[in-house]
Amino acid sequence: MTRLVMTTALLSIGALALSSGARADDQDTIDYRRHVMSSMGEQADAIGMILQHRAPVDNFAVHVQTLAVIAATAKKAFEPKVAGGDAKPEVWAQWANFSKRLDDLVASTADLAKVAKDGGITAAGPKVESALTCKSCHDSYRVPKK
Repeated sequence: MTRLVMTTALLSIGALALSSGARADDQDTIDYRRHVMSSMGEQADAIGMILQHRAPVDNFAVHVQTLAVIAATAKKAFEPKVAGGDAKPEVWAQWANFSKRLDDLVASTADLAKVAKDGGITAAGPKVESALTCKSCHDSYRVPKK
């Protein structure tokens, strides 16, 4: 077999492997979405513990920055129109509103992260509640916990 034929064969096999693995099934999509949202919740909980003086203040800016990074991934996690998990069908039926809320969350957490980096908990602490509007979105777009 010539080098060109072998190279072409390997590239074709690689392309097939990538195309079959690139599309996640519905459960993978739901699981990924759940992990992203859970990660945001964990960071928000850690921030809350710090604000309640139950965790080290030194980690405040790190948790806020981590939350901002994760928030920036959330919209992409919901773009596949896969119903299920904790997401109500309204997520996709009212996509413009839902995606705007995520965009607003991304902007507010990025701003909060900048304030936390520059001014610490003293400057950013009072802004946390207004930056994290999770409950209002969950009320509209998340299946209530049992």
